[in-house]
Amino acid sequence: MDSDGRDGPGAVPMRVIALAAVAAVTYATFVLENLLSPKLDFFNGYVSELSAVDQPFHLVYSAGDLVTGVLSIMVAVGTLRRLTRRPLATAGWTFLGLFGVCAIGDASFPLDCAPSLETWCALRERSEHVSFSHEFHSVTSSGVIVCGVAALLLLSLAARRYGWWPALARWGWMLALAETVLALGTLVAMYLGQWLGVIQRAQISVLCLGLLTIAWALYADRRAARRASAREGAYL
Repeated sequence: MDSDGRDGPGAVPMRVIALAAVAAVTYATFVLENLLSPKLDFFNGYVSELSAVDQPFHLVYSAGDLVTGVLSIMVAVGTLRRLTRRPLATAGWTFLGLFGVCAIGDASFPLDCAPSLETWCALRERSEHVSFSHEFHSVTSSGVIVCGVAALLLLSLAARRYGWWPALARWGWMLALAETVLALGTLVAMYLGQWLGVIQRAQISVLCLGLLTIAWALYADRRAARRASAREGAYL
């Protein structure tokens, strides 16, 4: 690690850290599917089908995406305002904000129906007789993955380059790599027509872990800053 950032990135208010942790929880609404949406195929059904407008409890899943998006943007803004600006770190927080924008897009442009559950929906999808929202959802979902990977990778690189955020330095790049491998795995699963649901759920789980890692990294810095202040006060 480089010593350029030996003075530290600074600390954010506890509320920013809490927002990152809550965002990780709200993004995991798919864990409720066994209770709320048992008909959807866990192994082969798209996660996005849970929030399709014709599905029961679709508002629960859409609300999870919406809340995660809003909170992620708030975290990105909070860190950009309060922490030391360095190129890699600034880029990482910016991509976290863009991840939030795309998550809001997922909530705002849901699927019309569930193709894996309803044959008529799959036929409409193949014949391109679906709404703009249904078609555009694939764009926002892809944006979530790309921006999520970019945020984790850039923040990990920043942590290693500047000597900040040990948790991100150690785990950020691993999570970004895992998310990239799973994203490529979805392409294979789509071609084979199997296991897409499992891979997508793993993708979302990795992003949730990424948000928790960010929250922990920010908390650890805040705790270290308070300890340093307490030691300085003791010497005065």
